[in-house]
Amino acid sequence: MRKSLRNNLGLKLLAFLFAFLLWLIVVNIDNPVMSKTFSGIPVIVEHSEILTEQKKTYQIVDDTQNVSVTVSAKRRTLSKIKAEDIIVTADIKEMYLDSQIPLEAVVIGYEGSYESAWTSPRNLQIQIEENISRTSNITPMATGEVRDGFVLGNLQTEPETVTINGPESLVNRISKVVAEVDVSGLGEDATLPSQLVFYDEDNNVIDQSRLANNLGNFGVNVAVTLYKTRMVPIHVDTSLIAVKEGYSISSVKLAPQEIEITGPDEALDAADSIEIPAEEFGGEIVNSRTDFTLDLTEYLPDGIQLADSMANSMIVTIAIERDGTKNFELPIGSITVINLDDDLRMSYAETDDLEVHVKGTKESLDSLNIERIAGIDLKGYKKAGTYTVPVQIELPADCSLEGDVTVEIILEKKENGG
Repeated sequence: MRKSLRNNLGLKLLAFLFAFLLWLIVVNIDNPVMSKTFSGIPVIVEHSEILTEQKKTYQIVDDTQNVSVTVSAKRRTLSKIKAEDIIVTADIKEMYLDSQIPLEAVVIGYEGSYESAWTSPRNLQIQIEENISRTSNITPMATGEVRDGFVLGNLQTEPETVTINGPESLVNRISKVVAEVDVSGLGEDATLPSQLVFYDEDNNVIDQSRLANNLGNFGVNVAVTLYKTRMVPIHVDTSLIAVKEGYSISSVKLAPQEIEITGPDEALDAADSIEIPAEEFGGEIVNSRTDFTLDLTEYLPDGIQLADSMANSMIVTIAIERDGTKNFELPIGSITVINLDDDLRMSYAETDDLEVHVKGTKESLDSLNIERIAGIDLKGYKKAGTYTVPVQIELPADCSLEGDVTVEIILEKKENGG
């Protein structure tokens, strides 16, 4: 019997097969095939030159430039695989429907050690466009404030134009090209490096990652020219202003009386004042206080600009008085206030000077100081509110007011402790 067992080859093979199957079962139970998903794997596009040669470009759409990859492998192998081991490619040669490119995922360094790898989504979605070029002017723009005593004179880009290349839809969105420089603290002419910024018609910045331009690494510079500034007086010729019969001009007030100008040195040195000609007021008949509003830019000498372009407006105030009277400008801050209730605080509704007309002898009028003899009495005003109060003016016996003088005041209740 012992001999028959040693000579039974079939039984031996059956035992070996059983042992192998048992080992295989144990191994698979201990190291089973599993799957793991890796997210955010970037897609590498291959053979994009096919589109470039056709003067076309592409854009990845539907957020498919990063995909998820599921890898199936034995547990021990899978535990070693990292996201950076996974390469996902999209070959434009395999594109179909002019927008779909199949994705292929491989695990580098583990070839033959994993079962499979597949992506989600399975295709790269692209949009193909014509690639166009367009030349645009470059607009220089400065930020910051130059040193005191200077203003920006001229900004000039070097070069003045740029040729932009890229997808038709993106290039056509460009409304302006700006070269921006910071001139903070600048006190002399300078040429400063700048970066181009593209804007659409809504003044939104356009991403340049899909655009190219002919300036490349050379970039663009902005030549900044500074002008000095100086203050000059404003002179107004009022000789042609006509007044109502029996009246005369009592005063001419200018606001402002001087203005800051700028320009090239030669023009600035020659500009001593701003002259407003008499013809500006010709044909005007004035019968009461009149304000003329003028635009100073119309009277600037050649080559001269205002240092502040927004400060171009001035007011010429013509005050008139009847013959035998004198017109006074009474600052409301000079009015004496008496009998203000202790529980109230007072303010003026308006801060403009009051116009006071006084009739009298020339001697008395010439010596009269209206600011020292004007006051208001608030004895009868005990409640908060807005009131029009007569202004009392103690005049010499040979003088009298031409009309009543009033001022509008605001009374407010004091807060506790106020």
